[in-house]
Amino acid sequence: MTAANALASLAELLVSGQVDVVDLSAPLGPDTPLLKLPPDFAVDTPKIEIHTISEYDKNGPFWAWNWLKIGEHSGTHFDAPHHWITGKEYADGYTDTIPVRNYVAPVNVIDCSAESAADNDFLLTAEGVKAWEAKHGAIGKGEWVVMRSDWDKRNGSEASYLNADANGPHSPGPTVDCIEYIIERGAIGWGTQCIGTDAGAAGGMTPPFPAHNLMHKANRYGLASLCNLDKLPAKGAILIAAPLKIVKGTGSPVRAMALVPRA
Repeated sequence: MTAANALASLAELLVSGQVDVVDLSAPLGPDTPLLKLPPDFAVDTPKIEIHTISEYDKNGPFWAWNWLKIGEHSGTHFDAPHHWITGKEYADGYTDTIPVRNYVAPVNVIDCSAESAADNDFLLTAEGVKAWEAKHGAIGKGEWVVMRSDWDKRNGSEASYLNADANGPHSPGPTVDCIEYIIERGAIGWGTQCIGTDAGAAGGMTPPFPAHNLMHKANRYGLASLCNLDKLPAKGAILIAAPLKIVKGTGSPVRAMALVPRA
């Protein structure tokens, strides 16, 4: 089959509904949960604001539009390599310089929802990924790997979503060897359903925050606050996650989506 025939077939499948488009993004607005950092350590992303410019009134009689105040890493968002100090030297590490073909790729969905429900601090290891591959097939070069935890069900409450106490945040994520392994496999990026791509306990790992530290060091990408991963198969879906073309952007909110064959 030629590429032209393949695209024509895909178009037909989309129109007929045999391929579904699954929304993987959370609503973006003033109530969107945002990461909270220790005030003596760093400055937080400001709360999202949506301001009306006009809505069929004296400021614009026939149209409605808004202006926004929003951080690059708010809501369901894309992490570019330049987001982390380990990826700062890549010329193609900004949202406006990453090759656009990298925003569309097959996705591997590793279901850790039961483990995450039983243990909010659950960590996915390299051995866990290998066990998943033995069952579902190898992770291919240039593919996304995302961790399903069903943490998006908490998205309506910032307190529940961040799940922090006096000892810090408690949320599932990857170990250092997990990230090392998926980089070795050639994955283009790593994604989670939590507020960030790392586990709540990742600050105490060596190196700290491996999903950020190691993925961006390897010029790979991150996706955080994904939703509806329970609607995706373990393999066989195509992930589309295109950030805004922000000049020297370190990331961007995205309307992430997946093309999924209907069962």
